[in-house]
Amino acid sequence: MRPSGRRGSRSRRLAIALAIPLSITAVTVLAAVPSQAATPSGPTAIVSMGDSYISGEAGRWQGNSLTNSGSRDGTDRAWTGSGYDPTQVYGETYDNGCHRSDSAPVHSATDTTEVKLNIACSGATTEHIFRSSNGGKPYKGESPQADQLATIAANYNVKVIALSIGGNDLDFAGVIAKCAADYTFFYSYCHDDQQRAVDSRMDTAMAAVGTSIDEIRAVMSANGYTAADYRIVLQSYPSPIPRSTENRYPESGWSRVDTGGCPFWDADADWARDSLVPQIASGLKAVATAKGAQFLDLRDMLQGREVCSTATRHATAGQPPSPTAGEWVRWMEVSGTQGRPQESMHPNYYGQLAQGRCLSLLYARPTGSYACRNSAGGDASGMYLSSVS
Repeated sequence: MRPSGRRGSRSRRLAIALAIPLSITAVTVLAAVPSQAATPSGPTAIVSMGDSYISGEAGRWQGNSLTNSGSRDGTDRAWTGSGYDPTQVYGETYDNGCHRSDSAPVHSATDTTEVKLNIACSGATTEHIFRSSNGGKPYKGESPQADQLATIAANYNVKVIALSIGGNDLDFAGVIAKCAADYTFFYSYCHDDQQRAVDSRMDTAMAAVGTSIDEIRAVMSANGYTAADYRIVLQSYPSPIPRSTENRYPESGWSRVDTGGCPFWDADADWARDSLVPQIASGLKAVATAKGAQFLDLRDMLQGREVCSTATRHATAGQPPSPTAGEWVRWMEVSGTQGRPQESMHPNYYGQLAQGRCLSLLYARPTGSYACRNSAGGDASGMYLSSVS
């Protein structure tokens, strides 16, 4: 189906986006683990595993700015004063693309454990979680995450394992890229064919998420843990874009492309926000329930803070980055003018602080499933939980 509206010259900023991998940032664990310890003794630890929505992808950015030089009006945390050093944010994982940031949710969480470890990697799928002995695959030069977890479990007293996985099995990044291309180049809607594509992958993806939890439990059991010794928290994905009525740029023209970085038709945005993201969340919740894991529902976590939301603004020379007024999502950046395309459509520094607060709140609640939301006009300290049945 073709939408009505504008048609014009191709975008300066979007060459588009035929790949925006879900990214995951991880800390290199092996160098940090102490030698031989009884299990489950040693320092208490919380571990994050999975993909880019927990690794810390896009943690380089605090808001978005149209200024392409210098500190980008203060939004670029990799600015050194004379150049850019993304390893200030992502450490050594900038080079392999895992993009584990210093602001990743596990690191932003407070009042949890003595040690916080991030072994998530941007772009990971469920096969990168499984143990190598059970079909798990190395990824970006790193061992399967369950194998990394085995080393951690043997040396730390793991209390919580936070898991974000399944989005890449569903090709969530490909859906975003297709919808952006349909807006920018092909003048057509994406939601009809992409809904069919997601439906065709859903059962297989959710079954693999369930197997990921089984693999984690097998690792923990092999290291002497009982089910009462630790918790698994399975989280869902937030919507990076707003509903059509909450977008500050008109559907026609090129402002959603060149200015806002949110190149989506109204009908596609509404579908993504109110159908696709809830569908994925419902599937993940069902898996968590079946596998005895806690569920953290993040579908509304970015409400009003999405890229192009009417409640937010860009940073400028006169209006510096703000956790209360700025966007909590990295805009669509595929030209390479600012950072890497894989950072696009992920919670940025502010969004990750908010996710960390959600994890902190859930850590204090040992049972039950919860949704995490923000308080309008507040910063990460305004995040709150509500019980979900």
